[in-house]
Formats: sequence, C-alpha cells, structure tokens
Amino acid sequence: MRGHFITFEGGEGSGKSTHAATLAQRLKALGLKVVLTREPGGSTGAEIIRHILLSGIAKPLGAETEAILFAAARDDHVRSTIMPALAAGQWVICDRFIDSTRVYQGALGQVDPRVIRSLERVTVGPARPDVTFILDVPATVGLARAKHRRGKGTVDRFEAEGVKFHEALRKAYQELAAKEPKRIIMVDGRAPRDVVADRIWDVVKQRLHPEQAMLAEQAVP
Repeated sequence: MRGHFITFEGGEGSGKSTHAATLAQRLKALGLKVVLTREPGGSTGAEIIRHILLSGIAKPLGAETEAILFAAARDDHVRSTIMPALAAGQWVICDRFIDSTRVYQGALGQVDPRVIRSLERVTVGPARPDVTFILDVPATVGLARAKHRRGKGTVDRFEAEGVKFHEALRKAYQELAAKEPKRIIMVDGRAPRDVVADRIWDVVKQRLHPEQAMLAEQAVP
C-alpha cells in the first residue's frame, strides 16, 4: 500500500520547515513511519546540487538553467528517497517540491510553463503530493523572520532578493493555490505557531486519516 506524500511551500521565513517538522513528530507519535525531507536536497546527489543553487553560483546562467538543476536534484531525490519510502507505505513530508519550481523559476523566472511541465514529467512521475500546504505571510514578515533565523549566517540565493521579488512570490503562490484547490491548502502563517499546527493537523486528519493508517499498520502481522 502506497504511503502518503505531503509537501510544504511558501516564501522565505513562512514557517514551512518548522511546521513540516511538527507534523512529522505528530505522525510519529501515532506510531507511523515518517520520512522528513527537503528540496533542493534530500539525497546525496541532490544535496550537492543544493549547495550550487543556494550559493548563487548558477544565478548568472539564468532561470532555465536553475530550473534544470532543480530538476536534476529532484530526480535523484525522488528515485533515492521519496519513491522507496512511499513504496514501503511510509509517510513522506517534504519541505518544498514541485510548486517551488513552478513559482520561483516559472512565474518569477518566466521559464516557459511547457518546460516546467516537461521537467516534472521526467523527474516526478507518480510521486505527486496528496496534500500541499502553502504557508502565507507578507513578504516583510517572512524576510524579517528569515533574517532573525539566519543571525550572522550568510544570506542564500533567494533570501538575497528584494522585497518586490518576495511580494511577487507570495502572489504567485496565491494564484497557484486558486488553480488547484483540491490539493493545495493555504494557511495563514501569521497566526500563532500552535494555531497553524492545529490547522494543518485538522486537514491531514480529514483527508488522509492517520489514525486509521496506524490501526491498519498495527494489524499487519
């Protein structure tokens, strides 16, 4: 029986990493097997490409090249981490996935949507998310959070973009959610952390029934 695949999306500082980890812990507390992963990254080859992308080395090469590099990382991630876990009946929670490419390189980088779709067909295949949460916060709020989290660390490729870029990013995510309401759930990331976590948990319970999955798993000899 195939496991469930949940992805988290949003701008910088939206809280997606925090809530992906929180959801993973809640599922594990039920006794379910969970793989918490991220993009770019999540596998040996993909982590190498992550460094190239977030360092900004590839930026001068243009958005199309960045999209291809993200696709290469995703291909390794899907084959090495995501699909084996799903095939084993595990729950996979991923911090960023296809929607990040659609928004960052597609909507903002203006890469032809046909190119984006072609890359998805090659790299993703049947590894489509069951549910995607987009954590929505104003650009100024997200950037302030990211700065606080980073401290004296180096700003990465996308955090370094200006406020207008991040405002456009937020709008692109909102438009994406409006196009796929059955899969994508928008969550107000400005709410208190426990409120956001409970909202996410309610959706997961309603749609994917983790308690029933736990009982089914326990019934297997």
